[in-house]
Amino acid sequence: MAVRFDAMDTQHTGTGASEDLPNNWGRWGEDDERGTLNLITGEARARGAAEARTGRTVSLALPIRPAPLISGPFAPATQDASPVQQLMVYVGSPAPATADVMLVTNHHPRSTHLDALGHTIRDGRVYPGRPVDEAVTPAGARHGSTAAYAAGIATRGILLDLAADGPLPSGHAVTARDFEAAEERQGVRLESGDALVVRCGWPMTPDPDRPMPGMSLDAVRWMHRRGVSLYAGDIGDAHPDLDPACPLPLHRVALPLMGLPLIDAAEVDELAAVCAELGRYAFLLTVAPPRIHGLTGVPVNPLAVF
Repeated sequence: MAVRFDAMDTQHTGTGASEDLPNNWGRWGEDDERGTLNLITGEARARGAAEARTGRTVSLALPIRPAPLISGPFAPATQDASPVQQLMVYVGSPAPATADVMLVTNHHPRSTHLDALGHTIRDGRVYPGRPVDEAVTPAGARHGSTAAYAAGIATRGILLDLAADGPLPSGHAVTARDFEAAEERQGVRLESGDALVVRCGWPMTPDPDRPMPGMSLDAVRWMHRRGVSLYAGDIGDAHPDLDPACPLPLHRVALPLMGLPLIDAAEVDELAAVCAELGRYAFLLTVAPPRIHGLTGVPVNPLAVF
């Protein structure tokens, strides 16, 4: 199935208007909910496992300090708003135990979270072409939900550190050329089934005074050609949009059309430091989200194992 824009990103792709977008609808069947995770074969997992040589681990999750529930779940998504609201059910002394209740905003920019394929809608449909009214209901997501991640994810991860010499410039559009230059500089090559981890040197939380860098459609095309199974990065789509003709290419093309799961708001500074120290940018990446079905996203604590 071909999906087209009337106007395309001519500045960064150099290919003109009305071009077909990368699309995996129907590639793994009409009922598929795993998307590009299907590219993680036994060989890809073994390739990742072979990178776990010393047992050293690095978390790719941002730390979260909960706020009292009284602040409300709909507080503005500013740097001072926590993605987790907490209510202590039992406090005091003496007490045999303590307990609390959490209200989690799954797609908060200060929470490292995994987007399910039903998170974004394309022309009234979610991957791989299911009508959104059938896939997502007020009672929860029935198709393209976090149920697809119940067995966890394990594959080789490749860090492409685009900020090795400092944060990317404001408003920079990441392209295939940036990725390939990083591969050459780091002596690594991403293969089909690998997870791509990107460091741009920016926080995920938008700053209205500084336009963010972000992925271009050209970068998404490269991910499709290379067979990226999972994306994680300190940032992803730029805010404001880099190209109004193709806004949010990760969330509007890669996720709903390619079926590429996204880990938003990853913490990658420590990972980059360890990779530079060890002189290698490949590792075993494991992601084990809680087995909560019917969600469009879920907080995760990805681990890189060296």
